Amino acid sequence: MPKSIIQTNNLTFHFGSFKALDQVNLNVPEGSIYGFLGPNGAGKTTTIRILLDLFHSKPGQVKLFNKELLPNKVELLGKVGALIENPSIYKHLTGRQNLEVVRRMIGAPKSRIDEVLKIVRLTDNANKKAKNYSLGMCQRLGLASALISDPDLLILDEPTNGLDPSGIIEMRELIMRLNKEHGKTIFLSSHILTEIEKMATDVAIIDQGKIMYEGKLDGLHSNDSGQFLEIKLDNVQKAIEVIKELNYTISEHDSKTITLPISDKTDISKINKALVQNDIEVYQLKSTEETLEAIFLNLTKKLDQ
Repeated sequence: MPKSIIQTNNLTFHFGSFKALDQVNLNVPEGSIYGFLGPNGAGKTTTIRILLDLFHSKPGQVKLFNKELLPNKVELLGKVGALIENPSIYKHLTGRQNLEVVRRMIGAPKSRIDEVLKIVRLTDNANKKAKNYSLGMCQRLGLASALISDPDLLILDEPTNGLDPSGIIEMRELIMRLNKEHGKTIFLSSHILTEIEKMATDVAIIDQGKIMYEGKLDGLHSNDSGQFLEIKLDNVQKAIEVIKELNYTISEHDSKTITLPISDKTDISKINKALVQNDIEVYQLKSTEETLEAIFLNLTKKLDQ
């Protein structure tokens, strides 16, 4: 069983009377890409700021590398690289000069600059001023800054925010290479569910400061039925009544389509038979695996009920 790189124990945090985090328990395995999912305002950035000791937790609530954060923060945070929201970049300096500023601050060897430029694929643009960088190049330069110290853990807060499709793909591939080829454990905060689904080995879903799920991505997909049935038909309102009489729950519907969770394929024939017997014309039946987006919406809706 891999050891934990990040552990939180009933982490609770208030802004005045507002409870931003409510007994948050996280367990980030070594070597994982850990997707930290939640809508805007759910508590993701607050959690990250606490992990970096920018906001202060209570004693015993946060461990990094199996040690208490507060009494060992200088040692522990030296093993952590972070990219929080938009990277701080001196636009009048070149990419290489920006990295030199960071290198001097932390006392890393000069050779590390060329190493990280190669990792983030900015070698050819290293001597170009940052004001001429695209947004994707700026994000990669920010990530290069986080890598200067050769950290064991990378904490990334919405690293694909605002990027165009090609920039998102570049960042995704870079994150996966850092994990597989360079052995980095990556804590990745995002609200872009499709990106997390393509990268993460483990996930946590947070909403309104509470953890709704934590564990393996595969476990999340099997947490419920895992299958949905999409039906296209001619009379949605009548079909809804028939389906509810069969004790099925409808997830969503529009003027032509009904979607509902099913347990297995026998449900498909049962529902289709009942619809036909009630003179409802069925145009299409399609069974699909439950997407991360559907799971996410179902979990966050439960909290609102």
